[in-house]
Amino acid sequence: MTFIKTTEQASKYDNLDQMSVSEILTNINQEDQTVPHAVAKALPQITALVTQIVAKMKLGGRLFYLGAGTSGRLAVVDASECPPTFGVPFDTIVALIAGGDPAIRKAVENAEDNPTQAWKDLQQFHINSKDVVIGIAASGTTPYVIGGIQSCNQNNITTGSISCNANSPLSQTAQFAIDVVVGPEFVTGSSRMKAGTAQKLVLNMISTTTMIQLGKVKGNKMVDMQLSNNKLVDRGIQMIQAEIPVTHEIASKLLKQNGSVRKAIESYLNHK
Repeated sequence: MTFIKTTEQASKYDNLDQMSVSEILTNINQEDQTVPHAVAKALPQITALVTQIVAKMKLGGRLFYLGAGTSGRLAVVDASECPPTFGVPFDTIVALIAGGDPAIRKAVENAEDNPTQAWKDLQQFHINSKDVVIGIAASGTTPYVIGGIQSCNQNNITTGSISCNANSPLSQTAQFAIDVVVGPEFVTGSSRMKAGTAQKLVLNMISTTTMIQLGKVKGNKMVDMQLSNNKLVDRGIQMIQAEIPVTHEIASKLLKQNGSVRKAIESYLNHK
């Protein structure tokens, strides 16, 4: 099958510079509405990868993301939000971006073109066969990402991928590939748009489903969230009161003493 970069094909819209603000916004919104449908078509692929991740993490493994540019930054966002949301250690889900942390804010020239650097970056974390590594690249052609996935395959590490082009080199390399084909961008080649949205949706699904399967959610509540600000403390108090018959004052005291919603509820029930 011939590989075609649909993310690089010409936009279905032309003369963007002659459109009104309202026309531009309306057309972008119309394109964005197609993204969830593309994600839905990839659900079997997402399910297969998440099943692997959950099994590995139950054995003590970790999840690594490899990306460059927009894909890398989206990976960093997802990984960095898991500790406060689910109370897991910061090294449970790790995002590595080509060019290192400086590339989060500013593009690092040629960083994504190095096919050997990702494996070097992974080795700093003592990567092993319990871990899962997901390569993320809208184009599916990024050397940094593909090289890292190839090295993981050679070292008996489970690999997955997220790409927005069907049959990409990255998809062909990863063991559990996810292809979310969103088609041409509104601005030709600007894969931070629909492709970026698709990747964000898939990353949300992967990390959230994995954390739920690992017991980090009770009912529909984030019972292991970090209490890092007043809003979250208030939410925690309300969650405790919804589970056990205590006053706001007692719930607040339990939360302060135990440090998490889960531990606060367990402490109360164990001392009834």
